[in-house]
Parts: sequence; C-alpha cells; structure tokens
Amino acid sequence: MSAPLLKKLQKYIGAQGLKKLMNIWFPFKGSGIRIDKISNDYREINVSLAFEWYNKNYVGTQFGGSLYAMVDPFYMLMLIHILGKNYIIWDRSAEIHFLRPGRSKVFAHFKILPEDLVIIKESTKNGDKYYWNADVDIFDIHGEVIATVKKTIYIKYLSGIKKS
Repeated sequence: MSAPLLKKLQKYIGAQGLKKLMNIWFPFKGSGIRIDKISNDYREINVSLAFEWYNKNYVGTQFGGSLYAMVDPFYMLMLIHILGKNYIIWDRSAEIHFLRPGRSKVFAHFKILPEDLVIIKESTKNGDKYYWNADVDIFDIHGEVIATVKKTIYIKYLSGIKKS
C-alpha cells in the first residue's frame, strides 16, 4: 500500500480504517511498528515498536532509525485530519535524543490538546505560517523514557481558499 493511496482512501475509511491500513503498510510492518490506537477525532495516537532480531542495532538494542520511524509522521497526520483541507501542514524538522538503550518493546503516546489547536488557529488565522513544536517520549515496558523526539510542524491557513 503506497502512502498516496492511503491518503486517498482515508476520506472513506475513517480513523479505524487508517489504523488498519497503516498496520499493514510495509515501512511500518517491516520495522515492527504498530499503531495500537487512533482516537476517532485524531487527537490521540498510541504506537509501539517490537523488539525483534530485525530491528536491533549492532550492540543488541533498539535501532535508532526504527525508534525515530515509529514517531515520524503522527503529529503531522493528526493535524491534517483535525484542521482539514484549508491548512497546509508539513513536518519541518525533528531532533531525537537517546537517553538510554532500548532493550524491550517500546511505546509512544501522541496527544493534541484543545489549547494547542487554539494557539495554532489564532497564529495562522491571517494566512501566516506557524511552526508548532511538540515533544514525544519513547518509553519501554517499565515506563522508563529511552528517547525524546522534538518535532516542529509547519502550519499555514489558506484564508478561505479550498485545497483540492
């Protein structure tokens, strides 16, 4: 399943259909990444990454590339669905800080708060671009944070112009 096809199907399948399709999308499935939950309003997503032979690094811990891949698209996807077609939304930048080795299945929880949306809408209402910053922790089965990812998302409101 290609990402452009996934995007086209999304308007027909809703959040739970998106979850199912993303869980069979090869870049995630092949890395051991699983979307465990997507709320119907797209404001919360839970993701996990298995700890298997195919995603361990040279020293036998979670591979950093897989850790980043498990958190890469979600804030952007959430905002696309929450804000709608009158917004341009792109990942702008990201930074990952490894805090301790991952030696088990790991998890990430994404949440967009109502106050985040108020700030985004207020900051973009005149068609201005806005860079929204969000952090997400990656934690192990013991609840220990093993990495923190800082995401910056580019957002621009298209002042009444409908995106096709």
